[in-house]
Amino acid sequence: MFGLKFGGKSKKGIGIEITSEKVNLVQLRRKGQSSYKLVAYGSAELPEGIVEEGRILDPVALGEIIRSLLAEKKVKVKKVATALPGRETVSRLIRLPAEIPDLELREMVLNQEASLYLPFPREDADVDYQKLGTSLDDDGIERIEILMVATPKEVTDSYMQALEIAQLKVDIVEVSSFALIRAMHNELARFNTLAEAVAIVDIEYEATEITVTVDGIPQFSRTFPIGTAQIQNAQLRAINLPPRRTTDMEMLSSTVVPVQSIDTASLASGGSTPGDAAIMRVVGDLSDELRRSIDFYTSQSPGSDVVQLLIAGPGACIGQLNEFFSQRLGIAATAVDPLMAIGVSVDADIPMQDRMAMSVSLGLGLREV
Repeated sequence: MFGLKFGGKSKKGIGIEITSEKVNLVQLRRKGQSSYKLVAYGSAELPEGIVEEGRILDPVALGEIIRSLLAEKKVKVKKVATALPGRETVSRLIRLPAEIPDLELREMVLNQEASLYLPFPREDADVDYQKLGTSLDDDGIERIEILMVATPKEVTDSYMQALEIAQLKVDIVEVSSFALIRAMHNELARFNTLAEAVAIVDIEYEATEITVTVDGIPQFSRTFPIGTAQIQNAQLRAINLPPRRTTDMEMLSSTVVPVQSIDTASLASGGSTPGDAAIMRVVGDLSDELRRSIDFYTSQSPGSDVVQLLIAGPGACIGQLNEFFSQRLGIAATAVDPLMAIGVSVDADIPMQDRMAMSVSLGLGLREV
């Protein structure tokens, strides 16, 4: 059930992303070798207390909400791919001698190597891995690179339980960053050398996850608690309005970062209006966290510089955010429309703020076509 594959055999199913704020659903149909049709999509807001910080607290209530969403969208298929948030997973790149037989390699990765990296007991974890390729090390020994991922069983089980209550058959459970990489495949393909790293910045409701990739393979990831909720509620407080639990997507998409004010003086003063000042403080903190993450990655991987930021998630619809990041970090940044990036045709117009929020669910949907 718990898998890492970036592709698979042809099958029919749906992708469902579960966040603290919403459930997002996508069903795709293949049109050709590299194009797709959006068959169904939708989302349902979650009441407080059902999912918090990636943990499902009430799988029964969540399952019923998913079942209602499926009925509303007239989705009949039962196979589903879903994703766990990065904060609930541990992933590591491991290099082992390529001569190790497959059965011995499996035992070594799932038990010996996993025990070295997990912050919780091995018996309490679901662990899986994928072989990525071989290379020669400095001593001339051929080694195979392994991507290992693990999550606490209680987290995986809660996702499985909720989807089973929704009367779905769980086909795959993977990490949200893997779904994002799949959705960004065409964008990432433009950077395919070991000297060029690309960072995917997924700005979600309550947190942002940065995943640094090289040649489409995740090398480093980190999650920090700054998301669209913090950006929105900082603006509301600045104009003496109470904070909201859910994101007002129209308000978010009308938010514009005042990039013309990006210099030391303006950052200190915070912008020309209270709302601007609030935005600048939060996105300034966000860019600082991104800088720390990128600096850490480059210190661990000399010679592999981050040359591009791909901005995804609901926060990607914030106006001029890519320009803000480019100026603050000195790295080219692009907000990615996942429907265009993948090559998905749609029958009706989908607002840009909704398109940006579909990246993970689209990546999951690609697993099922």
